[in-house]
Amino acid sequence: MSAPTSHRSAEEIGRTERGPRPLPELGEHRAAADLASADTTLPSGLRVIAVRRASVPVVELRLRVPFADPADSAVGSTHCAVAEVLANTLLTGTARRGRLDVDTELALVGGELDAVVDPERLAISGNALVSGLDTVLDVLADVLTGATHPEEEVARERARLVERIRLARSQPNVIAREALQTHLYGDHPFAKEMPEVAEVEAVTPEQVRELHARAVLPRGSALVLVGDLDPEAAVAAVAQALSGWTGDGEAVRLRPLPEVVGGDVKFVHRPGAVQSQIRLAGRGLTRTDERYPAFQLANLVFGGFFSSRLVENIREDKGYTYSARSHPEFTPGGATLLVDADTASEVTAAALMETRYELAKLGMVPPTDEEVDTARRYAVGSLLTATSSQGGLASFLVNLAGMDLDIEWFASHPERLAAVTTEQVAQAALDFFSPGSFTGVVVGDAELLAPKLRALGGVVLP
Repeated sequence: MSAPTSHRSAEEIGRTERGPRPLPELGEHRAAADLASADTTLPSGLRVIAVRRASVPVVELRLRVPFADPADSAVGSTHCAVAEVLANTLLTGTARRGRLDVDTELALVGGELDAVVDPERLAISGNALVSGLDTVLDVLADVLTGATHPEEEVARERARLVERIRLARSQPNVIAREALQTHLYGDHPFAKEMPEVAEVEAVTPEQVRELHARAVLPRGSALVLVGDLDPEAAVAAVAQALSGWTGDGEAVRLRPLPEVVGGDVKFVHRPGAVQSQIRLAGRGLTRTDERYPAFQLANLVFGGFFSSRLVENIREDKGYTYSARSHPEFTPGGATLLVDADTASEVTAAALMETRYELAKLGMVPPTDEEVDTARRYAVGSLLTATSSQGGLASFLVNLAGMDLDIEWFASHPERLAAVTTEQVAQAALDFFSPGSFTGVVVGDAELLAPKLRALGGVVLP
Protein backbone atom coordinates (compact mmCIF):
# COMPACT_ATOMS: atom_id res chain seq x y z
CA MET A 1 0.00 0.00 0.00
CA SER A 2 1.39 3.34 -0.98
CA ALA A 3 1.72 6.09 1.60
CA PRO A 4 -0.93 8.83 1.41
CA THR A 5 0.22 11.92 -0.40
CA SER A 6 -0.09 15.31 1.22
CA HIS A 7 -2.32 17.90 -0.40
CA ARG A 8 -2.08 21.63 0.06
CA SER A 9 -4.93 23.96 -0.73
CA ALA A 10 -4.56 27.06 -2.90
CA GLU A 11 -4.69 29.19 0.24
CA GLU A 12 -1.86 27.19 1.83
CA ILE A 13 0.23 27.42 -1.32
CA GLY A 14 -0.27 31.19 -1.39
CA ARG A 15 1.01 31.72 2.16
CA THR A 16 4.29 31.29 4.00
CA GLU A 17 5.16 31.37 7.69
CA ARG A 18 5.80 35.09 7.26
CA GLY A 19 2.43 35.82 5.66
CA PRO A 20 0.96 35.89 2.12
CA ARG A 21 3.37 34.82 -0.59
CA PRO A 22 4.32 37.95 -2.59
CA LEU A 23 3.14 38.07 -6.18
CA PRO A 24 5.82 38.37 -8.85
CA GLU A 25 6.32 41.81 -10.32
CA LEU A 26 4.44 42.53 -13.52
CA GLY A 27 6.62 42.61 -16.58
CA GLU A 28 6.99 45.70 -18.67
CA HIS A 29 4.52 46.07 -21.51
CA ARG A 30 6.23 46.03 -24.84
CA ALA A 31 4.89 48.43 -27.42
CA ALA A 32 3.61 47.10 -30.70
CA ALA A 33 6.40 46.39 -33.11
CA ASP A 34 6.85 48.81 -35.96
CA LEU A 35 4.32 47.86 -38.58
CA ALA A 36 4.98 48.44 -42.25
CA SER A 37 1.88 50.08 -43.66
CA ALA A 38 0.40 52.07 -46.50
CA ASP A 39 -2.51 54.49 -46.20
CA THR A 40 -3.86 56.13 -49.33
CA THR A 41 -7.06 57.37 -50.92
CA LEU A 42 -7.86 56.05 -54.39
CA PRO A 43 -9.30 58.27 -57.15
CA SER A 44 -12.73 56.81 -56.38
CA GLY A 45 -12.53 58.30 -52.89
CA LEU A 46 -11.99 54.94 -51.16
CA ARG A 47 -9.41 55.07 -48.37
CA VAL A 48 -7.21 51.95 -48.31
CA ILE A 49 -5.06 50.98 -45.33
CA ALA A 50 -2.77 47.97 -45.67
CA VAL A 51 -0.61 46.69 -42.81
CA ARG A 52 1.95 43.91 -42.78
CA ARG A 53 1.63 41.50 -39.87
CA ALA A 54 3.26 38.25 -40.89
CA SER A 55 2.26 35.97 -38.02
CA VAL A 56 0.32 33.56 -40.24
CA PRO A 57 -0.12 33.44 -44.06
CA VAL A 58 -3.59 34.97 -43.87
CA VAL A 59 -5.06 38.35 -44.75
CA GLU A 60 -7.91 39.98 -42.86
CA LEU A 61 -10.24 42.37 -44.71
CA ARG A 62 -12.53 45.03 -43.24
CA LEU A 63 -14.63 47.42 -45.36
CA ARG A 64 -16.58 50.24 -43.76
CA VAL A 65 -19.17 52.12 -45.83
CA PRO A 66 -20.97 55.00 -44.06
CA PHE A 67 -24.62 54.06 -44.45
CA ALA A 68 -26.80 56.56 -42.65
CA ASP A 69 -30.35 57.43 -43.59
CA PRO A 70 -30.21 60.74 -45.52
CA ALA A 71 -32.92 63.22 -44.60
CA ASP A 72 -34.25 63.24 -48.16
CA SER A 73 -34.17 59.46 -48.63
CA ALA A 74 -36.92 58.04 -50.82
CA VAL A 75 -36.99 55.06 -48.44
CA GLY A 76 -37.76 57.45 -45.58
CA SER A 77 -38.24 55.93 -42.14
CA THR A 78 -37.95 52.42 -43.57
CA HIS A 79 -34.24 52.89 -44.32
CA CYS A 80 -33.29 50.70 -41.35
CA ALA A 81 -35.40 47.78 -42.62
CA VAL A 82 -34.19 48.04 -46.21
CA ALA A 83 -30.58 48.33 -45.07
CA GLU A 84 -30.88 45.16 -42.97
CA VAL A 85 -32.28 43.17 -45.89
CA LEU A 86 -29.56 44.60 -48.14
CA ALA A 87 -26.79 43.42 -45.78
CA ASN A 88 -28.35 39.97 -45.51
CA THR A 89 -28.64 39.54 -49.29
CA LEU A 90 -25.44 41.30 -50.39
CA LEU A 91 -23.53 38.02 -50.81
CA THR A 92 -26.38 35.93 -52.22
CA GLY A 93 -25.77 36.51 -55.91
CA THR A 94 -24.48 38.80 -58.63
CA ALA A 95 -24.77 38.96 -62.39
CA ARG A 96 -21.67 36.71 -62.59
CA ARG A 97 -22.06 34.46 -59.54
CA GLY A 98 -24.84 32.71 -57.69
CA ARG A 99 -24.84 32.27 -53.92
CA LEU A 100 -23.17 28.87 -54.20
CA ASP A 101 -20.51 30.27 -56.53
CA VAL A 102 -19.65 33.03 -54.06
CA ASP A 103 -19.32 30.57 -51.19
CA THR A 104 -17.34 28.04 -53.25
CA GLU A 105 -14.80 30.50 -54.65
CA LEU A 106 -14.12 31.91 -51.20
CA ALA A 107 -13.86 28.44 -49.64
CA LEU A 108 -11.29 27.35 -52.23
CA VAL A 109 -8.90 30.06 -50.94
CA GLY A 110 -9.74 29.39 -47.28
CA GLY A 111 -11.84 32.52 -47.17
CA GLU A 112 -15.16 33.96 -46.14
CA LEU A 113 -17.01 37.26 -46.28
CA ASP A 114 -19.85 38.56 -44.14
CA ALA A 115 -21.91 41.76 -44.14
CA VAL A 116 -23.70 43.55 -41.30
CA VAL A 117 -25.28 46.97 -40.96
CA ASP A 118 -26.17 49.41 -38.20
CA PRO A 119 -27.43 53.02 -38.20
CA GLU A 120 -23.92 54.25 -38.92
CA ARG A 121 -22.30 51.91 -41.43
CA LEU A 122 -22.42 48.88 -43.69
CA ALA A 123 -19.52 46.60 -42.76
CA ILE A 124 -18.06 43.77 -44.81
CA SER A 125 -15.48 41.61 -43.09
CA GLY A 126 -13.62 38.48 -44.01
CA ASN A 127 -10.34 36.68 -44.38
CA ALA A 128 -8.48 34.28 -46.63
CA LEU A 129 -5.09 32.82 -47.31
CA VAL A 130 -2.76 35.49 -48.63
CA SER A 131 -2.47 33.53 -51.85
CA GLY A 132 -6.21 34.01 -52.32
CA LEU A 133 -6.30 37.79 -51.86
CA ASP A 134 -6.96 38.41 -55.55
CA THR A 135 -9.95 36.05 -55.43
CA VAL A 136 -11.40 37.71 -52.34
CA LEU A 137 -11.01 41.16 -53.88
CA ASP A 138 -12.63 39.97 -57.12
CA VAL A 139 -15.63 38.59 -55.22
CA LEU A 140 -15.83 41.77 -53.15
CA ALA A 141 -15.77 43.95 -56.27
CA ASP A 142 -18.47 41.79 -57.82
CA VAL A 143 -20.89 42.12 -54.89
CA LEU A 144 -20.20 45.85 -54.51
CA THR A 145 -20.93 46.60 -58.15
CA GLY A 146 -23.14 43.75 -59.31
CA ALA A 147 -25.16 42.30 -56.41
CA THR A 148 -28.61 41.44 -57.75
CA HIS A 149 -30.40 40.79 -54.44
CA PRO A 150 -32.49 38.01 -56.02
CA GLU A 151 -36.19 38.03 -55.23
CA GLU A 152 -36.15 34.57 -53.65
CA GLU A 153 -33.16 35.49 -51.48
CA VAL A 154 -34.82 38.71 -50.36
CA ALA A 155 -37.91 36.73 -49.36
CA ARG A 156 -35.86 34.13 -47.49
CA GLU A 157 -33.67 36.62 -45.63
CA ARG A 158 -36.64 38.85 -44.88
CA ALA A 159 -38.38 35.95 -43.13
CA ARG A 160 -35.25 35.08 -41.15
CA LEU A 161 -34.82 38.69 -40.12
CA VAL A 162 -38.41 38.88 -38.87
CA GLU A 163 -37.82 35.86 -36.63
CA ARG A 164 -34.55 37.27 -35.29
CA ILE A 165 -36.21 40.59 -34.47
CA ARG A 166 -39.08 38.92 -32.63
CA LEU A 167 -36.66 36.84 -30.60
CA ALA A 168 -34.36 39.79 -29.88
CA ARG A 169 -37.17 42.02 -28.65
CA SER A 170 -38.04 39.44 -25.99
CA GLN A 171 -34.55 39.74 -24.47
CA PRO A 172 -34.13 42.06 -21.46
CA ASN A 173 -30.81 43.49 -22.72
CA VAL A 174 -32.38 44.46 -26.04
CA ILE A 175 -35.37 46.03 -24.30
CA ALA A 176 -33.01 48.05 -22.12
CA ARG A 177 -30.80 49.11 -25.03
CA GLU A 178 -33.74 50.31 -27.13
CA ALA A 179 -35.22 52.17 -24.18
CA LEU A 180 -31.90 53.87 -23.44
CA GLN A 181 -31.31 54.89 -27.06
CA THR A 182 -34.78 56.39 -27.33
CA HIS A 183 -34.38 58.18 -23.98
CA LEU A 184 -31.03 59.67 -25.04
CA TYR A 185 -31.61 60.45 -28.71
CA GLY A 186 -35.34 60.61 -29.35
CA ASP A 187 -36.16 60.23 -33.04
CA HIS A 188 -32.53 60.54 -34.23
CA PRO A 189 -31.73 57.66 -36.65
CA PHE A 190 -28.98 56.44 -34.30
CA ALA A 191 -31.65 55.40 -31.82
CA LYS A 192 -33.17 52.94 -34.29
CA GLU A 193 -30.80 50.00 -34.27
CA MET A 194 -33.45 47.46 -35.21
CA PRO A 195 -36.39 47.86 -37.62
CA GLU A 196 -39.99 47.00 -36.87
CA VAL A 197 -41.33 43.66 -38.08
CA ALA A 198 -43.95 45.30 -40.28
CA GLU A 199 -41.27 47.44 -41.95
CA VAL A 200 -39.17 44.37 -42.78
CA GLU A 201 -42.16 42.45 -44.11
CA ALA A 202 -42.88 45.33 -46.52
CA VAL A 203 -39.35 45.51 -48.02
CA THR A 204 -39.20 44.73 -51.75
CA PRO A 205 -36.24 43.66 -53.91
CA GLU A 206 -36.62 46.90 -55.87
CA GLN A 207 -36.14 48.95 -52.69
CA VAL A 208 -33.02 46.98 -51.81
CA ARG A 209 -31.49 47.37 -55.26
CA GLU A 210 -32.29 51.09 -55.32
CA LEU A 211 -30.63 51.61 -51.94
CA HIS A 212 -27.58 49.64 -53.05
CA ALA A 213 -27.17 51.69 -56.22
CA ARG A 214 -27.61 54.97 -54.37
CA ALA A 215 -25.77 54.40 -51.11
CA VAL A 216 -23.03 51.75 -51.50
CA LEU A 217 -20.40 54.27 -52.55
CA PRO A 218 -16.59 54.31 -52.31
CA ARG A 219 -16.10 58.00 -51.52
CA GLY A 220 -15.93 58.31 -47.76
CA SER A 221 -15.53 54.54 -47.25
CA ALA A 222 -12.47 52.76 -45.86
CA LEU A 223 -10.94 49.35 -46.60
CA VAL A 224 -8.38 47.80 -44.24
CA LEU A 225 -6.13 44.82 -45.05
CA VAL A 226 -3.89 43.25 -42.40
CA GLY A 227 -1.76 40.19 -43.00
CA ASP A 228 1.34 38.61 -44.42
CA LEU A 229 1.51 41.00 -47.35
CA ASP A 230 3.43 43.84 -48.90
CA PRO A 231 1.39 46.98 -48.08
CA GLU A 232 2.12 48.87 -51.29
CA ALA A 233 1.41 45.81 -53.42
CA ALA A 234 -1.83 45.21 -51.51
CA VAL A 235 -3.00 48.78 -52.16
CA ALA A 236 -2.21 48.34 -55.86
CA ALA A 237 -4.20 45.09 -55.91
CA VAL A 238 -7.19 46.86 -54.34
CA ALA A 239 -6.93 49.74 -56.81
CA GLN A 240 -7.04 47.32 -59.72
CA ALA A 241 -9.73 44.99 -58.37
CA LEU A 242 -12.09 47.78 -57.25
CA SER A 243 -11.49 50.14 -60.17
CA GLY A 244 -15.05 49.56 -61.31
CA TRP A 245 -16.55 50.57 -57.97
CA THR A 246 -17.41 54.19 -58.56
CA GLY A 247 -20.36 56.45 -58.08
CA ASP A 248 -21.54 60.00 -57.83
CA GLY A 249 -21.66 61.58 -54.43
CA GLU A 250 -20.30 60.40 -51.09
CA ALA A 251 -21.38 57.71 -48.65
CA VAL A 252 -23.71 59.29 -46.10
CA ARG A 253 -22.36 59.80 -42.59
CA LEU A 254 -24.74 59.91 -39.66
CA ARG A 255 -25.34 63.43 -38.48
CA PRO A 256 -24.03 64.35 -34.99
CA LEU A 257 -26.07 63.20 -32.02
CA PRO A 258 -27.79 65.40 -29.46
CA GLU A 259 -25.58 65.98 -26.42
CA VAL A 260 -26.26 63.65 -23.50
CA VAL A 261 -27.52 65.73 -20.59
CA GLY A 262 -27.75 64.46 -17.03
CA GLY A 263 -31.11 64.13 -15.36
CA ASP A 264 -33.61 61.69 -13.91
CA VAL A 265 -33.57 58.02 -14.82
CA LYS A 266 -36.59 56.75 -16.73
CA PHE A 267 -38.31 53.60 -15.50
CA VAL A 268 -39.49 51.08 -18.09
CA HIS A 269 -42.09 48.62 -16.83
CA ARG A 270 -41.52 44.96 -17.67
CA PRO A 271 -44.29 42.97 -16.00
CA GLY A 272 -43.20 39.81 -14.23
CA ALA A 273 -39.48 40.47 -14.53
CA VAL A 274 -37.40 38.92 -11.75
CA GLN A 275 -34.29 40.83 -12.82
CA SER A 276 -33.72 44.47 -13.64
CA GLN A 277 -31.42 46.24 -16.07
CA ILE A 278 -29.72 49.46 -14.97
CA ARG A 279 -28.39 51.49 -17.89
CA LEU A 280 -26.83 54.91 -17.22
CA ALA A 281 -25.24 57.28 -19.71
CA GLY A 282 -23.15 60.41 -19.44
CA ARG A 283 -20.98 62.56 -21.67
CA GLY A 284 -17.69 61.01 -22.81
CA LEU A 285 -14.68 62.15 -24.81
CA THR A 286 -13.57 61.33 -28.33
CA ARG A 287 -10.21 59.67 -28.88
CA THR A 288 -8.85 62.88 -30.41
CA ASP A 289 -9.45 64.94 -27.25
CA GLU A 290 -6.20 65.59 -25.38
CA ARG A 291 -7.99 64.66 -22.12
CA TYR A 292 -9.03 61.25 -23.44
CA PRO A 293 -6.15 59.22 -21.92
CA ALA A 294 -6.93 60.59 -18.44
CA PHE A 295 -10.65 59.99 -19.00
CA GLN A 296 -9.91 56.42 -20.12
CA LEU A 297 -7.96 55.70 -16.94
CA ALA A 298 -10.61 57.33 -14.74
CA ASN A 299 -13.23 55.10 -16.33
CA LEU A 300 -11.14 51.99 -15.70
CA VAL A 301 -10.76 52.90 -12.03
CA PHE A 302 -14.51 53.46 -11.76
CA GLY A 303 -15.93 50.44 -13.57
CA GLY A 304 -13.93 49.60 -16.67
CA PHE A 305 -12.42 46.28 -15.60
CA PHE A 306 -12.75 43.58 -12.96
CA SER A 307 -10.58 45.32 -10.34
CA SER A 308 -12.59 48.56 -10.53
CA ARG A 309 -14.36 50.29 -7.66
CA LEU A 310 -17.86 49.63 -9.00
CA VAL A 311 -17.25 45.91 -9.45
CA GLU A 312 -15.65 45.65 -6.03
CA ASN A 313 -18.68 47.34 -4.45
CA ILE A 314 -21.80 45.94 -6.07
CA ARG A 315 -20.44 42.57 -7.22
CA GLU A 316 -17.69 41.43 -4.86
CA ASP A 317 -18.73 43.13 -1.64
CA LYS A 318 -22.53 43.23 -1.79
CA GLY A 319 -23.36 40.60 -4.40
CA TYR A 320 -25.99 42.76 -6.10
CA THR A 321 -24.94 41.74 -9.60
CA TYR A 322 -22.88 39.19 -11.43
CA SER A 323 -21.78 41.70 -14.04
CA ALA A 324 -21.26 45.45 -13.80
CA ARG A 325 -19.18 47.63 -16.06
CA SER A 326 -18.65 51.10 -17.46
CA HIS A 327 -17.41 51.66 -20.99
CA PRO A 328 -17.17 54.40 -23.62
CA GLU A 329 -19.26 54.28 -26.78
CA PHE A 330 -17.93 56.37 -29.65
CA THR A 331 -20.81 58.01 -31.45
CA PRO A 332 -21.05 60.33 -34.49
CA GLY A 333 -19.37 63.58 -33.51
CA GLY A 334 -18.83 62.59 -29.89
CA ALA A 335 -18.73 59.87 -27.27
CA THR A 336 -20.88 58.56 -24.44
CA LEU A 337 -19.92 56.86 -21.19
CA LEU A 338 -22.23 53.94 -20.41
CA VAL A 339 -22.72 52.14 -17.08
CA ASP A 340 -24.43 48.74 -17.15
CA ALA A 341 -25.59 46.38 -14.40
CA ASP A 342 -28.19 43.61 -14.22
CA THR A 343 -29.58 42.92 -10.76
CA ALA A 344 -32.21 40.91 -8.92
CA SER A 345 -35.38 42.95 -8.47
CA GLU A 346 -35.13 43.17 -4.70
CA VAL A 347 -31.71 44.88 -4.80
CA THR A 348 -32.20 47.13 -7.85
CA ALA A 349 -32.71 50.33 -5.87
CA ALA A 350 -29.74 49.54 -3.64
CA ALA A 351 -27.54 48.81 -6.67
CA LEU A 352 -28.56 52.11 -8.29
CA MET A 353 -27.82 53.94 -5.03
CA GLU A 354 -24.36 52.36 -4.76
CA THR A 355 -23.60 53.12 -8.41
CA ARG A 356 -24.41 56.79 -7.81
CA TYR A 357 -22.30 56.67 -4.66
CA GLU A 358 -19.29 55.32 -6.56
CA LEU A 359 -19.70 57.98 -9.25
CA ALA A 360 -19.63 60.71 -6.60
CA LYS A 361 -16.81 59.04 -4.68
CA LEU A 362 -14.54 58.99 -7.74
CA GLY A 363 -14.46 62.78 -7.67
CA MET A 364 -14.50 63.24 -3.90
CA VAL A 365 -11.98 60.47 -3.15
CA PRO A 366 -9.81 60.63 -6.29
CA PRO A 367 -7.89 57.66 -7.63
CA THR A 368 -4.62 56.86 -5.92
CA ASP A 369 -1.28 56.46 -7.64
CA GLU A 370 -1.62 52.69 -7.25
CA GLU A 371 -5.12 52.65 -8.81
CA VAL A 372 -3.97 54.77 -11.73
CA ASP A 373 -0.89 52.63 -12.33
CA THR A 374 -2.99 49.44 -12.28
CA ALA A 375 -5.48 50.98 -14.71
CA ARG A 376 -2.65 52.18 -16.96
CA ARG A 377 -1.13 48.71 -17.16
CA TYR A 378 -4.53 47.23 -17.94
CA ALA A 379 -5.24 49.84 -20.63
CA VAL A 380 -1.95 49.28 -22.43
CA GLY A 381 -2.08 45.52 -22.01
CA SER A 382 -5.66 45.17 -23.22
CA LEU A 383 -4.95 47.38 -26.25
CA LEU A 384 -1.95 45.31 -27.26
CA THR A 385 -3.77 42.03 -26.57
CA ALA A 386 -6.86 43.05 -28.55
CA THR A 387 -4.70 43.99 -31.53
CA SER A 388 -2.19 41.15 -31.29
CA SER A 389 -3.97 39.10 -33.94
CA GLN A 390 -4.39 40.09 -37.56
CA GLY A 391 -8.18 40.15 -37.18
CA GLY A 392 -8.10 42.20 -34.00
CA LEU A 393 -5.79 44.79 -35.53
CA ALA A 394 -7.88 45.01 -38.70
CA SER A 395 -11.08 45.57 -36.73
CA PHE A 396 -9.44 48.21 -34.53
CA LEU A 397 -7.98 50.09 -37.48
CA VAL A 398 -11.23 50.19 -39.45
CA ASN A 399 -12.95 51.68 -36.38
CA LEU A 400 -10.21 54.30 -36.18
CA ALA A 401 -10.68 55.01 -39.89
CA GLY A 402 -14.35 55.74 -39.16
CA MET A 403 -13.10 58.55 -36.90
CA ASP A 404 -10.56 59.74 -39.49
CA LEU A 405 -7.65 58.38 -37.42
CA ASP A 406 -4.76 56.21 -38.59
CA ILE A 407 -2.29 53.62 -37.41
CA GLU A 408 -0.11 56.31 -35.86
CA TRP A 409 -2.81 56.94 -33.24
CA PHE A 410 -2.73 53.26 -32.33
CA ALA A 411 1.06 53.11 -32.19
CA SER A 412 1.42 56.22 -30.04
CA HIS A 413 -1.48 55.67 -27.62
CA PRO A 414 0.56 53.69 -25.06
CA GLU A 415 2.90 56.68 -24.80
CA ARG A 416 -0.06 58.99 -24.17
CA LEU A 417 -1.29 56.68 -21.42
CA ALA A 418 2.19 56.55 -19.88
CA ALA A 419 2.29 60.35 -19.68
CA VAL A 420 -0.99 60.72 -17.77
CA THR A 421 -0.60 61.90 -14.16
CA THR A 422 -2.75 60.95 -11.20
CA GLU A 423 -3.81 64.59 -10.94
CA GLN A 424 -5.10 64.55 -14.52
CA VAL A 425 -7.11 61.40 -13.81
CA ALA A 426 -8.56 63.05 -10.70
CA GLN A 427 -9.60 66.07 -12.76
CA ALA A 428 -11.29 63.82 -15.33
CA ALA A 429 -13.15 62.14 -12.48
CA LEU A 430 -14.46 65.51 -11.31
CA ASP A 431 -15.36 66.68 -14.79
CA PHE A 432 -17.17 63.60 -16.10
CA PHE A 433 -18.23 61.25 -13.30
CA SER A 434 -20.54 63.28 -11.07
CA PRO A 435 -23.92 61.51 -10.60
CA GLY A 436 -25.77 64.58 -11.86
CA SER A 437 -24.07 64.24 -15.24
CA PHE A 438 -25.80 60.92 -15.89
CA THR A 439 -29.25 59.90 -16.99
CA GLY A 440 -30.55 56.54 -18.18
CA VAL A 441 -33.18 53.86 -17.76
CA VAL A 442 -34.10 51.09 -15.37
CA VAL A 443 -36.07 48.17 -16.80
CA GLY A 444 -38.01 45.97 -14.39
CA ASP A 445 -41.31 45.14 -12.74
CA ALA A 446 -42.85 48.34 -11.40
CA GLU A 447 -44.89 46.52 -8.76
CA LEU A 448 -41.70 45.20 -7.17
CA LEU A 449 -39.37 48.14 -7.75
CA ALA A 450 -41.49 51.29 -7.50
CA PRO A 451 -41.63 51.75 -3.69
CA LYS A 452 -37.86 51.67 -3.14
CA LEU A 453 -37.05 53.62 -6.30
CA ARG A 454 -39.55 56.29 -5.30
CA ALA A 455 -37.84 56.55 -1.92
CA LEU A 456 -34.41 56.73 -3.58
CA GLY A 457 -35.48 59.54 -5.90
CA GLY A 458 -34.22 60.62 -9.27
CA VAL A 459 -36.31 58.01 -11.09
CA VAL A 460 -39.35 58.87 -13.21
CA LEU A 461 -41.89 56.13 -12.50
CA PRO A 462 -44.97 55.26 -14.59
